[in-house]
Amino acid sequence: MTTSQPKDMRSWIATLKEAGELVRIDKPVDPLTQMGSLLYQSREKALLFENLPHGWRSLGQAPANVRHAALAFGTTEDELVPMVARRMGTLVPPVMVNDAPVKDRIFKRGEFDLTHLPVHVAGRQDAGPVIGSGLVVSKDPDTGQRNVSFHRLQIKGPDKSGILLYPRHSWKNYAKYQARNEPMPVAIFIGHHPLYYAAAATTAAYGLDEFEIAGGYLGEAVRLVKCETVDLEVPADAEVVLEGYIPPHYREEEGPFSEFQDYYVTGTGKNPVVEYTCMTTRRDAIFKNLQNGSEMEGCVFHKVPMSAAIYRRLKDVGGGPNLHNVMVLPGVFGVVVQMTPRAYGEAKTLLMAALSSEYQHPKVAIAVDPDVDIFNPAELLWAINTRVDPARDVVIIPGTHNHAMDACLTELGAPGTNLWQRFGSKIMIDATRPPPADAEAHAALERIRPHNTHLRLEDFAAADSLDIVRALPKIFFGSKMLRED
Repeated sequence: MTTSQPKDMRSWIATLKEAGELVRIDKPVDPLTQMGSLLYQSREKALLFENLPHGWRSLGQAPANVRHAALAFGTTEDELVPMVARRMGTLVPPVMVNDAPVKDRIFKRGEFDLTHLPVHVAGRQDAGPVIGSGLVVSKDPDTGQRNVSFHRLQIKGPDKSGILLYPRHSWKNYAKYQARNEPMPVAIFIGHHPLYYAAAATTAAYGLDEFEIAGGYLGEAVRLVKCETVDLEVPADAEVVLEGYIPPHYREEEGPFSEFQDYYVTGTGKNPVVEYTCMTTRRDAIFKNLQNGSEMEGCVFHKVPMSAAIYRRLKDVGGGPNLHNVMVLPGVFGVVVQMTPRAYGEAKTLLMAALSSEYQHPKVAIAVDPDVDIFNPAELLWAINTRVDPARDVVIIPGTHNHAMDACLTELGAPGTNLWQRFGSKIMIDATRPPPADAEAHAALERIRPHNTHLRLEDFAAADSLDIVRALPKIFFGSKMLRED
């Protein structure tokens, strides 16, 4: 399934530019004091910084929102999650190649300096510049199975960074190396097509190669090349690769950092470090910066595959519900399930499944009908306010294992240890109408709608008011916001 022109960050930039979704920043920008503020402001468009220290360029906020994620997958917002759920079932093995643009320039230890990379400081309380866009490749030392995952990397010197190893697959690999008292080899690639990042954010079974998931998302095999100083493989068409080792049993203070849920504190503490042995780059490499925070780029990468994985799980619950869509909510610890219940209580059945999926994140699960726009928070609040009897429709489940980065829950253990977790609770909210099978009760909660849903205000506005009307938010009748059951 390979193509003559593999999808990479260059092709993604071209896609954004053609769609009118790319803003060029040609004035000088300081990554340490200015870039984070500019990225944080840009929730609608991607930013291409063209005038950075040491001659670098950098792409950020790409994707800036779910609309951009849909563009990367070649679909619409409404169809995005069902499409990704289907593609999750297609794994495409990677291929090894020799022609690797990321090997245009090879720097061994002493020949590169991480502090010269345009790594930005995301928030005012961050401990320093942090690479948030590095995808870490590691292997199980027993089986040789690859893992690719997100990990924040706080720059600590010319050839050293911190690393937060969340207690999942990379941590499991590292624990095996620690048991042997051996350093764990890692390779970190920075800058590629966003579907590589979506694959790394996809929680799959331990041992499943995320490069195979990326191939399914891309519709083409990932091109891999051997590293220079570690026994690992990395994408040949990445922009930058850092190679190195994580020493066993060694920790340093790491954090705080602006994390995906809009807080600094989570993960801060005694964490491992990475000691780097090599850096390879394209000849004119473009760095990738990733701004974290709620509803920022880091969240988008996780929201889409998480929503799709939960959608895949729910579509067969109870023999196949009338499931329309799923979307992870701001902060990533909540999820909304859009469905038409076939019977009383079916919504709660799906919500229980959503709260016990492959992902540890969801602690809040809300069910709504198809006449509620799940991309509009005001619509979700409306459904909760008008379709929920708290005594009947809200269920709290105490004593649950929750995501370790959820700062409002009780923390057990500490980062860098086996016990690290959050212990708390979960909540289900059934904000659906009575099922259509109960026609009278179902009709009683039918939303008001105008007589003619096909008229467009701009077709009736005066010529000197057209620009005002066209700038108004669009209301969709019958397709997205107020569609029929």
